[in-house]
Amino acid sequence: MSEELKRIGAFFKSKRKELGLSLKEVENTTSIRSGYLEAIEEGSIYQFIAGVYAQGFMKQYASFLGLDFESLVREYPHAFKLQAEKHDFAYGIGTLEVRGSMGGGVKWFPNLLWALAVSVIIVLAWFLAKYLGVL
Repeated sequence: MSEELKRIGAFFKSKRKELGLSLKEVENTTSIRSGYLEAIEEGSIYQFIAGVYAQGFMKQYASFLGLDFESLVREYPHAFKLQAEKHDFAYGIGTLEVRGSMGGGVKWFPNLLWALAVSVIIVLAWFLAKYLGVL
């Protein structure tokens, strides 16, 4: 697989040089970092990023160079075959901890006091307006 990737990388590099482009120019146009472009050209892109991203970058780079990505996949099928990747996550979606008590303790009590205070102020304002004849 690495030999195929090296051949594809060399093909990309020769096409880029044929077009007279530097890695920086390709980086500015495609928004693919030059380190990843170098890794593609060296045939070691799968060592740096996940396979899905590597394939996406290679597809975008091939498109930029005017190459047919689908024909490259047909010609070098083993180079574009995604390998199962194992990820070790200590935390992830569905593993979040619940902190504090489930009832939330007495955090609702200050809110209740504010609600009562606002209610009392509104009622007093209504009686004052009634007393002064505004209503």
